[in-house]
Amino acid sequence: MDINEKILLLAILKKKDDESLMDIVATLENTQLFSLKEGKRLLKKLKSEEYLTDGFLTLKGDLIAKQVEQEFKI
Repeated sequence: MDINEKILLLAILKKKDDESLMDIVATLENTQLFSLKEGKRLLKKLKSEEYLTDGFLTLKGDLIAKQVEQEFKI
């Protein structure tokens, strides 16, 4: 899993209730982490690998996102 996928999973874990996945992608695109096109591709990849379903993290996605959160803590 590359760094952009990890950051996207962590952002989805930390998203507010009123935010959509596209809001998260747009926010990360504004930080110039990746382009909107790349963000959509990453979302599609995460869905195909069963980290996401119906706009929410699956159990697998939640576990990986929490591992990523611990990885980024100092």
